[in-house]
Amino acid sequence: MTASLTTIRVAALYRFCRVEAPERLTKPLAAFCCERGIKGTILLAKEGVNGTIAGSVQAVDELVRELKRILETSEIEVKFSEATTMPFHRTKVRLKKEIVTMGVDNIDPPADAGAYVEPAEWNALISDPDTVVIDTRNDYEVALGSFRNAVDPNTASFREFPQWVSENRASLEGRKVAMYCTGGIRCEKATAYVRALGFSEVYHLKGGILKYLETMPQAQSLWQGECFVFDERVSVTHGLVEGEAELCRACRRPLTAEDRKSVFYKEGVSCARCHDKRSDEDRARYAERHRQVRLAERRGMRHIGS
Repeated sequence: MTASLTTIRVAALYRFCRVEAPERLTKPLAAFCCERGIKGTILLAKEGVNGTIAGSVQAVDELVRELKRILETSEIEVKFSEATTMPFHRTKVRLKKEIVTMGVDNIDPPADAGAYVEPAEWNALISDPDTVVIDTRNDYEVALGSFRNAVDPNTASFREFPQWVSENRASLEGRKVAMYCTGGIRCEKATAYVRALGFSEVYHLKGGILKYLETMPQAQSLWQGECFVFDERVSVTHGLVEGEAELCRACRRPLTAEDRKSVFYKEGVSCARCHDKRSDEDRARYAERHRQVRLAERRGMRHIGS
């Protein structure tokens, strides 16, 4: 079945737990999703599950129950939101070494993660001058929005986070360390890593930015900007309302309204970040792809993943 335009539920989910033989689960799980019209990506590894998917309310609820069953767990961290159109083109269930790649062995988030902080208590923690607040997301995500006074490690990937901690360890010693990310998975693993280094007062935002934006009244919020999400909505704001950011279709980076005023921005072809990093042949290919997408839209069809 296919979700209607008014009932598309988006679920960002993860769970760190021991998974025996995750390779045996990929095909049955993909079939389960396809039978119910669920699209998106699910990553499986021996350390757990991570994914963002979309479908009808019933189908998504069925998938969450199925994941709990096959992973033999009573809890999965899930953030629900809605989309006006299906935000994914395909269904992908992939086997990975890590469900979120840090590249460090023997990290055990279920045993060693920092203390959860509920969104209602987050403001007080990060307003404490003894707290250093760290955004564990990638640089292009941080550029779109962040918490007030948060430290941006300026990392291009999560793999760079351990090196950043090593280089900045002196500035973290003796302070409360509070970390956050989009849905909670990266900061949960990051806090486990930092605690393994000997830090004691380590915290992370339960449910991530998405849960904070869902539950925190905008008038009380310390969030500034929009939150990048890894689907065709591109970004969300307070109340998980779809934001104004758009993707550069060449480099896949999110662009604000101000970014799109650049002389180097051409819809579907280039932006200020990538205009000088692509060949004429690349740009011609992007332009043709964009033309085909727009043509398909006028015909009421989907060009990608149809």
